[in-house]
Amino acid sequence: MPKTECWEVSDAFWEKVEPLVPRPRRDPDREYRRQPGGGRKPLPARQVFAGIVYVLRTGIQWNALPKERFGSPKAIHRYFRTWSAQGFFLALWQTGLAEYDAMEGVAWEWQAVDGAMMKAPLAQEAVGPNPTDRGKKRKQAASSGGRPWRPAVARRHRGEPP
Repeated sequence: MPKTECWEVSDAFWEKVEPLVPRPRRDPDREYRRQPGGGRKPLPARQVFAGIVYVLRTGIQWNALPKERFGSPKAIHRYFRTWSAQGFFLALWQTGLAEYDAMEGVAWEWQAVDGAMMKAPLAQEAVGPNPTDRGKKRKQAASSGGRPWRPAVARRHRGEPP
């Protein structure tokens, strides 16, 4: 069996995802016809989902998405925002969690969360000074006369002559 990369959507995975993909909302009483030259056809849902998974797994920017493989990056991002607003990814998460719970079992009675939002205490010794800080942060030296610098004109309105 060939190895599947972490960003590729396998057929087995797509079979589980496809029923959750939001369908376009259309008026059932209206007849839809594409006019000749009326824009691009909608992208297939699997291609869109594969592009979204590719971006989320590799961490690339949306604009760097390979156009020849997934289609327009802007269109893929638009689908991502639309599907997020429609709750697709929440439903996908819940379905995957329920499937994992059925297979392995989740210890729901014991959960723990840990985290920290602070600088590492020993980071300065380990990494050294900030490379962008080149010692430019210092107070401006006073002028040779010893008094602080001030503009020659105290204040004037724009409409008045100097």
